[in-house]
Amino acid sequence: MEPAEIYRRASAEFAARVHEVGDRWAAPTPCPDWDVRGLVNHLVNEERWTPELLGGATVGQVGDRFDGDLLGADPVATHGEAAETALAAVQAADPDQVVHLSFGDRPAREYLTQLAADHLVHAWDMARALGTDERLDEETVATLLDWFDRGTRDLYLEIDVIGPVGGTGPTAGPQERLLALFGRTP
Repeated sequence: MEPAEIYRRASAEFAARVHEVGDRWAAPTPCPDWDVRGLVNHLVNEERWTPELLGGATVGQVGDRFDGDLLGADPVATHGEAAETALAAVQAADPDQVVHLSFGDRPAREYLTQLAADHLVHAWDMARALGTDERLDEETVATLLDWFDRGTRDLYLEIDVIGPVGGTGPTAGPQERLLALFGRTP
């Protein structure tokens, strides 16, 4: 599956959960630093960065302009606009172009896959927080599990963006294994 398609699917999974929030913006999530509103703000932040970085900007050039509360009075609409803008940038990107990330230059395909993984895992976080269906797109899960299991996890541990492996049972399926690698206990 191409990186833009992986991203599109993962972004859609997260967006579906945003539309289920209703009045539960203060609900706790599996991410100790964020309630639902904070988690959505985190993804909107990423979606604001995406066109900038795919457009060739460096982290220093973007600076802190996307810090703070980006959601405003209508978080669902704000998320929708940010997601749409990011998806357009993703679909227009050359997967082989260089993207300047905080931990070094990487091909866009790697950056898009990282973004997709974040969207998909946080879609599960949102579902858990909201008490809704936690099932994720199986093909996207399998693709991201393969990618993450082939050494990406080591990088994520090194740059301190994930914690220790979460708990799973001996019969864990691909979704449970992926979530556990990202420090969740499904």
